[in-house]
Amino acid sequence: STGLTEEQKEFQKVALDFAAKEMAPHMAEWDEKEIFPVETMRKAAQLGFGGIYVKPDVGGSGLSRLDTSIIFEALSTGCTSTTAYMSIHNMCVWMIDTFGNEEQRRRFCPSLCSMEKFASYCLTEPGSGSDAASLLTSAQRKGDTYVLNGSKAFISGGGDTDVYVVMCRTGGPGPKGISCLVLEKGTPGLSFGKKEKKVGWNSQPTRAVIFEDCVVPVGNRLGAEGQGFNIAMKGLNGGRINIASCSLGAAHASVLLAQEHLTVRKQFGEPLANNQYLQFRLAEMATRLVAARLMVRNAARALQEGREDAAVLCSMAKLFATDECFAICNQALQMHGGYGYLKDYAVQQFVRDIRVHQILEGTNEVMRMIVARNLLQG
Repeated sequence: STGLTEEQKEFQKVALDFAAKEMAPHMAEWDEKEIFPVETMRKAAQLGFGGIYVKPDVGGSGLSRLDTSIIFEALSTGCTSTTAYMSIHNMCVWMIDTFGNEEQRRRFCPSLCSMEKFASYCLTEPGSGSDAASLLTSAQRKGDTYVLNGSKAFISGGGDTDVYVVMCRTGGPGPKGISCLVLEKGTPGLSFGKKEKKVGWNSQPTRAVIFEDCVVPVGNRLGAEGQGFNIAMKGLNGGRINIASCSLGAAHASVLLAQEHLTVRKQFGEPLANNQYLQFRLAEMATRLVAARLMVRNAARALQEGREDAAVLCSMAKLFATDECFAICNQALQMHGGYGYLKDYAVQQFVRDIRVHQILEGTNEVMRMIVARNLLQG
């Protein structure tokens, strides 16, 4: 809570309490049975967590990017996988709120902020991941409609969600030919692939999203034609802060689990906590966690203020926090010894759930590219 306002400390406490009471007791079951906890997320939405940085006139909480980071970090201590989906949902609602016209904002945002309906972000394709500007899903204009064809891969919530924010090609090759359409479940020609079996993130379904001659009204396009890639990247700047915040929560919880285990577990006649090597490792974990947290919060402030260096700071924060927090969780598992490898112990789930954070919202290799490009352009 260091450096936070009284109001931010209150958000944090509400989110931590919700994570402890409504999420943590069910985290293992949601993972094992692959349950998408819709009702729990709707309870979170009643606290304002369905549209955290969305404007209040359409049901959002109107909070800052820093407030959002604090909330996602706190919620992630209870279930990282579920919180990560909520962060993607929030990003989608923000995109509609920010780039949609008044009619679109009022049509989509209220039911998404209340989590009566859920949203999915559709950018990645089977053949375009890191090279997002090469996407092939096409939308051909026919009068007042677009006819959408193609497929998206690795879509969080795919098949179970109601609203799909889709990046598609309406023009020539490259980023300037991409537009953004909003589709609703039930649109003829919209279908889904099989539910993917994943290492972690099991409380949210992941499927391919397939478009076969989907007819979408022009009135469902966000922004102008050709603005889609810009919308996608602006969404991802916030998404990178959000997913880094989820990693912070997992690492925070793992440090506490390690701390408790070292105190309770005895070897060679004394608690593991008396072992200086393990004391030093615990100190390093806590230090790296605080460093990552400061970096994420600094980037969140930059994004909120619209600073010129915001995009590169978001990339740095995402790279640093997701790498460091995975290392922290992995070290916490190691400190548990054989127990850490049992599914009865939460630490292994934190390891599995945050591993993917180094891949999505732009791989950490792409984050390095963004930072290096910024440095070399001087």
